[in-house]
Amino acid sequence: MLAGIFTTIALWSRVAKRDSRLILIYVAALAGAFLGAKLVYLGAEGWLHWHDENRWLVLATGKSITGALLGGYAAVEIAKRLLGYTGVTGDWFAIIAPVGIMLGRIGCMLHGCCLGRECDAGWFTINDAHGVARWPASQMEFLFNALMLGVILLLGRRKILPGQHFHIYLMAYGIFRFAHEFLRDTPQILGPISGYQIAALAVAGLGLFGFVSRRRKLAKE
Repeated sequence: MLAGIFTTIALWSRVAKRDSRLILIYVAALAGAFLGAKLVYLGAEGWLHWHDENRWLVLATGKSITGALLGGYAAVEIAKRLLGYTGVTGDWFAIIAPVGIMLGRIGCMLHGCCLGRECDAGWFTINDAHGVARWPASQMEFLFNALMLGVILLLGRRKILPGQHFHIYLMAYGIFRFAHEFLRDTPQILGPISGYQIAALAVAGLGLFGFVSRRRKLAKE
C-alpha cells in the first residue's frame, strides 16, 4: 500500500507542475480513498469480526479497493468544485489507479491475504499458508490492472476518448470485480452476493454515469 502511495505521488507530482491546485486535488483523492476503503470494508465484512479476539487489529487494517475508488472519485469532484478547477483529471487517475492497485496486490501475494476460494489443485492454483489449493485471486487482479493500464496508455497515445479514461476504467473494474468476486474467499451477505459485489456494481454504475455525463457535456459545447 505504501509503495503504491509513494509511486502515485511521484507520478502526480509531475502533473501538478501545471497547476498548484492539483496537489490539493490529489490529497483530497487520497483522503477520500482511505475513507471510502474503510467504510466499504466495514459494511462488507468488518462488522462480522466484532466478536473476534483480534477485532481491533482486523478493523484497523481492513480496507477495500472498491471503496477507495468510490471515495476517491467523490473527493476529487468535491475538491475540484471548491477549488474552482474545471480541467479534466480522470485521464491521469486512470493511469495511477491501476499502478497503485498492482503494487497493493503484490503486497497481498507476499502476505497471503485477499485469498481466492478453495479449489482442486491445478497448474493455475496457489497454496495458502496451510497448503490449501486456492484460486489465484490477487494474481488475477494484478493481471487485470496490468491489462487495463496497457489499454489506458494506448487510448492516451492514440487520443481516443480523451477525458473518459477513468470512467472506462471504473466500468471495466466494476464489472470484472463483480464477476471475480464469486471466486474470492469473502463473506456473502445477500444470498450468493458479497458486500464487495454491491460496491463493485456501484463502481461500474459510477463509471457509466460519468461517461454519459461527459458525453452530454461535450455534445453541448
